Amino acid sequence: MSSFRFLVDVNAGIAVASSLQDSGHDVVFAGDVDWCMPDIDMLAMAHQEQRIILTMDTDFGELVYHSQQPHAGVLLLRMPGANRDEKIRVIQEIVSHYGDQLPNHFCVYRQGRLRIRL
Repeated sequence: MSSFRFLVDVNAGIAVASSLQDSGHDVVFAGDVDWCMPDIDMLAMAHQEQRIILTMDTDFGELVYHSQQPHAGVLLLRMPGANRDEKIRVIQEIVSHYGDQLPNHFCVYRQGRLRIRL
């Protein structure tokens, strides 16, 4: 399995970040940098460091598509109410099956389906 670089948003959770790290990925948890980091700063940091943002915040779609902000990849989980075990299971499955398609793409997971867009 390939190893990826992630920036995990606070809303995705530290357990998700730890799980990815335990799986051999290079992971930065946004809360360790700045618990209240603005989305635009997170996007810039991830782009500069070539990290895929893992988030549950739909505002990243606005930044990427409407404001045309550069990115190194965004994985948006649309899983309201999901517990950490559900998120970890889904992310492990996504990375295992679609990991090579995540960099430089905007990906949305919702209701059991992953949509990958440029």
